[in-house]
Amino acid sequence: MKRVFIIHRWSGNPDEPMLKWLREELQKKGIEVIAPSMPNPEVPKIETWVPLLAGLVGTLDQDTYFVGHSVGVQTILRVLAEAHDGTKIGGIISIAGWFSDLILDDEEDREIAEPWLQTPIDFEKVQAMTHNIVAIFSDNDEFVPLQETREQFEKNLGAQIIEEHAQGHFTAGSGVTKLPSALAALEEMMGV
Repeated sequence: MKRVFIIHRWSGNPDEPMLKWLREELQKKGIEVIAPSMPNPEVPKIETWVPLLAGLVGTLDQDTYFVGHSVGVQTILRVLAEAHDGTKIGGIISIAGWFSDLILDDEEDREIAEPWLQTPIDFEKVQAMTHNIVAIFSDNDEFVPLQETREQFEKNLGAQIIEEHAQGHFTAGSGVTKLPSALAALEEMMGV
């Protein structure tokens, strides 16, 4: 059975309109979707988010897929890098993901982001688990600098890039309630 884990963003939740829409579309196809509420989303921490997701995932296989939004992408990549044992997974959809570049004006937000930005991810281990990585960006994301981050996803993960126009950080506040490109990319990966 195909399983899709959907991991929400910083200050987000699994019932944000875009993620809820994606979950419901997949469930209509009979796909198992696990979309947890991550702990303390206002202050996401590697030491709580990564073990929680790793525990939910359990055994990885080719029928395991991931969709992450913003810091949710980081969480997924860290789980996969730690779990790497030669197992292959189905694929990863990154929505507004980031590694080392983030536009933050608030000092408190910069402190929260610092561990995520400074703690390295073993990209080789992630790439060894799947060649199905699609990274979706918006050309007007207020937090994720498009050009630098796009290049990092291409270079570090061999990701296929989808660039959306005027979708902000893909939140309801940006007017995003659906993301057909994410669903289409995931359906293509799964062959459904």
